Amino acid sequence: AGRVCGSRGMQAAAGSCRAPPLAWWGLCRGLLLAVLAAGSCQGNSVERKIYIPLNKTAPCVRLLNATHQIGCQSSISGDTGVIHVVEKEDDLNWVLADGPHPPYMILLDGNLFNRRVLLQLKGTSRVSGLAVAVAKPSPPQGFSPGLKCPNDGFGVYSKDYGPQFAHCNKTVWNPVGSGLSYEDFDFPIFLLEDANETQVIKQCYQDHNVPRDGSGPEYPLCAMQLFSHMHAVTSTVTCMRRSSLQSTFSINPEVVCDPLLDYNVWSTLQPINSSGKVDPEKEVIIVATRIDSHSFFWNIAPGAESAVSSFVTHLATAEALHKVSDVHLLQRNIMFTFFQGETFDYIGSSRMVYDMEKDKFPLRLDNIHSFVELNQVALRNNSILWMHTDPISRMNDTVETQVRNLLDILSNSSVGANVSLQAAGFSQPLPPSSFQRFLRARHIPGVVLTDHKTAFQNRYYQSMYDTPENIQMQYPEGLSPEETLEYVTDTAKSLAEVATVVARALYRLAGGANNTSAIQADPKTVSRMLYGFLIKMNNSWFQSIIKPDLKGILGDVPQHYVAVSSPVNTTYLVQYVLANLTGAVVNLTKEECLNPEKTPSSEKELYEYAWVQGSLDPNSTSRVPYCVRSTVHLSKALSPAFELRQWGSTEYSTWTESRWKEIRARIFLVASKELEIITLVVGIAILIFSLLATYFINAKADVLFSIPQDPGAVAY
Repeated sequence: AGRVCGSRGMQAAAGSCRAPPLAWWGLCRGLLLAVLAAGSCQGNSVERKIYIPLNKTAPCVRLLNATHQIGCQSSISGDTGVIHVVEKEDDLNWVLADGPHPPYMILLDGNLFNRRVLLQLKGTSRVSGLAVAVAKPSPPQGFSPGLKCPNDGFGVYSKDYGPQFAHCNKTVWNPVGSGLSYEDFDFPIFLLEDANETQVIKQCYQDHNVPRDGSGPEYPLCAMQLFSHMHAVTSTVTCMRRSSLQSTFSINPEVVCDPLLDYNVWSTLQPINSSGKVDPEKEVIIVATRIDSHSFFWNIAPGAESAVSSFVTHLATAEALHKVSDVHLLQRNIMFTFFQGETFDYIGSSRMVYDMEKDKFPLRLDNIHSFVELNQVALRNNSILWMHTDPISRMNDTVETQVRNLLDILSNSSVGANVSLQAAGFSQPLPPSSFQRFLRARHIPGVVLTDHKTAFQNRYYQSMYDTPENIQMQYPEGLSPEETLEYVTDTAKSLAEVATVVARALYRLAGGANNTSAIQADPKTVSRMLYGFLIKMNNSWFQSIIKPDLKGILGDVPQHYVAVSSPVNTTYLVQYVLANLTGAVVNLTKEECLNPEKTPSSEKELYEYAWVQGSLDPNSTSRVPYCVRSTVHLSKALSPAFELRQWGSTEYSTWTESRWKEIRARIFLVASKELEIITLVVGIAILIFSLLATYFINAKADVLFSIPQDPGAVAY
């Protein structure tokens, strides 16, 4: 009768005499799947045991214009190398020649981060990447990765207009500029922002990588991996064409680069219809400054002297003028303008000029009476502020008369102040400035105010070291964040004096006849702005003046890079600070403030309305919101080259930023190649043995896992 099951219970449960071996195999398979599932759940913890992530880093990324690509990138899977610390130039010999374990990932002291060193590393296969430690204190000799002649070729001077001044022939404005930001590197370069992470890397190097007695260290070695692969290549023309083709023919287009863009911020002393046109006979004085900066590393752009000092002074000037009682009676209007993207070939100003020429802006170029620009103003020698004018346009008698009047008004406004205004000289060209883009379109009387007569006083132009310390911002020890916000520094007092002089001059220039001694910029307001724009954006004042849905923009460390996602934090904050300083609180409900067109008396065509968070109620944790009415507006700061699809333009800025998938950095221990090969071979052998064992166990399962016959069973 053959073999039978040992009992009815087992037979009922298994269904047949061959069920137990299959059940055992199913159990084994289930256990294997459970182990694999548990392993995947623990994968992250295993990775954490192997790698130490570097969370406070800033990469060098790829930017492109009509003809070039600049910046850095890694390979698509990241670049890895054995860490070598370079603290003096002699240490480079190990990396470039002597070291037995290339490629190397260099941890470079910030004082050695210069053009001479980087060009030695460029083009050698022995270097796979670079991590730069911030130099503290800042390099005393200065450091500027920008160009010696910023925005060369996109200002007013050319072979057709003032050729003797073109390409900085007369004055080299940024003599310490190394041009590093405009080089192309084929390996990743990261900035280490956290001193603690830098110390962790150095300790790993000391423990594993230090050469012993002139010979190479033994494995395992401390290594670093940097990921910063860029999608765009060659030039803006190439990457925009590829993105355009993708958008045309693909359902899911893969864009490889984006134009640098944002918004300009502007407002007027007397309200104008932002959607209409100013009367041709109405004259407007433009006061301008830039609000963006740049450095070698992505989104590291403190810009204390190159941007913040001037736009904070500009904001204080606007506040001082709005407090004057008879501004509504002035013969000429004043427009306060804050340009974005000026670092990259005058993106913001060129777009505003373009819009004025195409009747896409409330003002036309013919409405402009004069132009006053605040440039770098914080590092004055002997309290002197220099007035720069354009010698070419001044050859026109009418322009010359107007410029002389402008200079006289500015000089007279400084009498009795702690600021002395002096003309830079008739033969001196304009420094890099937004005013140059307006002069390309029309001869306009104008002046650019700076703290330098010739070369920049700023030794850290467009660099990560253009910090509050660069403009001598100092606070007493032991102040709380709130006390620091309110503390009036000497720098704030100095910039408030400049704002006072400029405000008084603008009042006179606009036709004001009353005594100007009452026009005074507030040093306390300047202090708050400097703290917010240079030290900590997430402070109580900024929190109180923005919309509730924008509170996420308040990061800790302010940066002023124009970027590709707009508006950036700086633009929003300049907009709301300007509204707070020049606007008025109106008695409207939240619904009325958010929908002013429903309120007949709102004059929506003249004013902008914002429902802001307000300050914290002293007796609770809730805020007291309110409605602000102002004349503050935004206008697009996208280069006309992209509007016209002229990606190879030499007339307008063509800067784009490459897209990327991931940016990250980590360190870990790496074994020798021999050990890695042995491990791989042993692993493959174990895998083959396991597969064979599994095969034979499965083939003989009926023998290995059979159930012995129950001796008590009787067969009939």
